[in-house]
Amino acid sequence: MSKSKKTNAMRILERNKITYKVFEYKVVEGKTDGISVADSLSQSHELVFKTLVTKAHSGNHYVFVIPVAEELDLKKAASVSGEKKIEMLAMKELLKTTGYVHGGCSPIGMKKQFKTFIDKSVLNNECIICSGGRVGMQIEVLTREMIQLIDAGIEDICK
Repeated sequence: MSKSKKTNAMRILERNKITYKVFEYKVVEGKTDGISVADSLSQSHELVFKTLVTKAHSGNHYVFVIPVAEELDLKKAASVSGEKKIEMLAMKELLKTTGYVHGGCSPIGMKKQFKTFIDKSVLNNECIICSGGRVGMQIEVLTREMIQLIDAGIEDICK
């Protein structure tokens, strides 16, 4: 892959000597949801994770990484982060806050490393597939290396 095609997430993985696999897929209009992405890659919905960015009433941001077919439980998310209430970050704030666009938000390489939690179901998989930092690109990384790289908490955060 040419240097110009590499994303910030890929550069961070390489700098940390973490092996990863790239999956590229054709973006179909109106099909940017995680289930469509997993299906286009012929990958299990339990293996492909989506990255959700939230904002607490305290002003702190938190990142939650969950399987694409699941829904984040905002009460559980608030509880594990020690906040009273959490809500999804407005889409218009995503690029400014993370450096990533909707559909291309990776838990690796945001402008700032926010406290991140991955759903406990990730421990059922040797690898995790998530956004590579660009719409149309996913990366596969060993689960234990992902957890260590982004210093993620492992919690029950899905509904």
